[in-house]
Amino acid sequence: MYITKYPLLALLALGACRSAGPTAKSATTYSANPHMAAVTPSSSSVKYPETRKSDQVDDYHGTSVTDPYRWLEDLDSPETKAWVEAQNKLTFGYLEKIPFRDKIQERLTTIWNYERYGVPQVEDGQLYFSKNDGLQNQAVLYVQKNAPQSQPGVLLDPNKFSADGTTALTGTYFSNDHRYMAYSTSGGGSDWLKVKVLDLKTRQPLKDELEWVKVSGVAWAKDGFYYSRYAAPKSGENQLAGKNEFHKVYYHKLGTAQKADKLVYEDKKMPLGFRFAGTTEDERFLVLSLTDGVADGNRLAVRDLTDPKQADKFTTLISSFEHNNSVVGNVGGKLLVLTNYQAPLYRLVLIDPKKPQQANWKTVLPETTYKIDNVEHAGGRLIATYLKDASSQVKVYSETGEFQNDVELPAIGTAAGFGGRRDAKEVYYAFTSFTYPTTIYKYDLATKQSTVFQAPKVEVKPDDYLTTQVFYSSKDGTKIPMFIVHKKGLKLDGKNPTYLYGYGGFDISLTPSFSVARMLWLENGGVLAVANLRGGGEYGEAWHKAGMTPNKQNVFDDFIAAAEYLSVQNYTSPKHLAIAGGSNGGLLVGATMIQRPDVARVALPAVGVMDMLRYQKFTIGWNWAPEYGTSDNYAQFQNLYSFSPLHTLKQGADYPATMITTADHDDRVVPAHSFKFAAALQEKAGGANPQLIRVDVNAGHGAGKSTKLQIQEWADVWAFTYYSMGLNPYGK
Repeated sequence: MYITKYPLLALLALGACRSAGPTAKSATTYSANPHMAAVTPSSSSVKYPETRKSDQVDDYHGTSVTDPYRWLEDLDSPETKAWVEAQNKLTFGYLEKIPFRDKIQERLTTIWNYERYGVPQVEDGQLYFSKNDGLQNQAVLYVQKNAPQSQPGVLLDPNKFSADGTTALTGTYFSNDHRYMAYSTSGGGSDWLKVKVLDLKTRQPLKDELEWVKVSGVAWAKDGFYYSRYAAPKSGENQLAGKNEFHKVYYHKLGTAQKADKLVYEDKKMPLGFRFAGTTEDERFLVLSLTDGVADGNRLAVRDLTDPKQADKFTTLISSFEHNNSVVGNVGGKLLVLTNYQAPLYRLVLIDPKKPQQANWKTVLPETTYKIDNVEHAGGRLIATYLKDASSQVKVYSETGEFQNDVELPAIGTAAGFGGRRDAKEVYYAFTSFTYPTTIYKYDLATKQSTVFQAPKVEVKPDDYLTTQVFYSSKDGTKIPMFIVHKKGLKLDGKNPTYLYGYGGFDISLTPSFSVARMLWLENGGVLAVANLRGGGEYGEAWHKAGMTPNKQNVFDDFIAAAEYLSVQNYTSPKHLAIAGGSNGGLLVGATMIQRPDVARVALPAVGVMDMLRYQKFTIGWNWAPEYGTSDNYAQFQNLYSFSPLHTLKQGADYPATMITTADHDDRVVPAHSFKFAAALQEKAGGANPQLIRVDVNAGHGAGKSTKLQIQEWADVWAFTYYSMGLNPYGK
């Protein structure tokens, strides 16, 4: 498995005034869709809660910028909490009046209720895997003997971590002697982690408990492990919004208090950046992955733990922050490194720490036509996953790079997993596609055959649906791929309700994946479109850079062109189109609906980055500076100011029906982004469409969200979308 691949912190892919119900500002006439009954919302006006405006003005390089809703950044203030309560009262009052909302939630609950498995991990003859019986809020961790007919037993049940099911199990890390398992948990969706340790022989927890851990794994070595953390927030500091600085690496010895942990690495001159530690399976090497919060890549440094002379020092393996580098494993005293240095589509190289100069690197897997998305080192083999037009291809090589065979996949889709230890005889992986429920396979390294380990039983008939991939032209002529999914026999009459999803950033690839929530949309005759915009990682670093920093407008242009393509090709029309995205994708939706309010009927920005001038001042927002640029730089400020959703709203514009979604425990993209955007949108929007914000309580950026909260949110999203289009999916 990857040793130093630190998490990408961007990804997917989600009141005081009484409401008169789901209404519009003026009477609106809807034409019926042939697949559904038409509905006509009430004509009464939505009465938004009053939002106080301050006289806050900031100077950016000589440009005065007003920020009247700055006070909403104080998430703990009584005034902000009262504002959230008022907005939720309006929004949920609106949603409650939608006549088919309950039916949508009932249907979602029914189809969501199926067994879902995670990719198993083999440890000392035992198989560890997660499983959700269907409607459990959190998946349960099971263990069983790695043998036919063995029965699983519960090892950890996160549903018992908290009364409301909002504490999630976020990571499991097995010691190399198979005696212990460290595991991390997150409460209420926060990025803050707690790390605990379980004795696998006694099944009893140790007293060890680590706090204020963030952007960290657990790297075992001898009788303890390495991890990364921040200092505890100061008294009075908001732990969910305060800026995180001076990330440090520590070593924790089992059985000792956290205050006794040994500091392994810090950089007192560099407050920003992540310091992420990993160890090789043989515990010979400790590897540091270091970022600086400025460049887009990471440095690598290494310490040979078997060499007493290196007890307190690291050898620089790769010194530049300009490229992405990950240690995959080691072959004796040399390290396998996946890098995009002089290889935008990535290559795997072998580096000798004693001679780390690039002239001495040995290429094991060269760069090819397709991006190397992942490499696993298991069972004495290299298992490489490539992306071909945003779909997976998997190839097996020897440790020295000789091709052995392809892994046959069941369809065009996404494969993930293949991790294992050096002595592994088989590895496990998951395969999924838009209408192919996530299925777990066991791959035998000797026979080169895949067999089903667990296949879910879902009310889905893949043969009823058609998935096509098209390549449309963006504004500058660049060809952009897009997946389009719908029932077979769809009539291209421009009247099909269509859900267009995008992300376009942080080198993240949108590959085919199954979503039971989206199946509700598809089974009711809807069209699902997923656009692979520039800024993503589908075609390597060049594709990523074409949508970052000064080129961010390309991403919005790509998304607008996708919407236009769907209309021109008669899949849908603007009045039957919803645009959606989360996090960086929330920014995408916000910018798109402002630049082209006519392109869609519904806008669904989720947990979005909406204030592009101040995002870097909260939690780990500074980590996005390489992607966006910051307002501290004059040229970058000019670029950000040109598309920042909060700052480009126009008075009186007829924006799409909008439902902003966020959560009170989101400490990645703090909810103040959505709060301020909602306040400004309600102030400035003209036309008849509602502009609402839905704030989840005790939830975060998305990871670990309970099943109950997911179903409720999706029911509201679909109800709002159908209703805004004037459609009833269950009407006659």
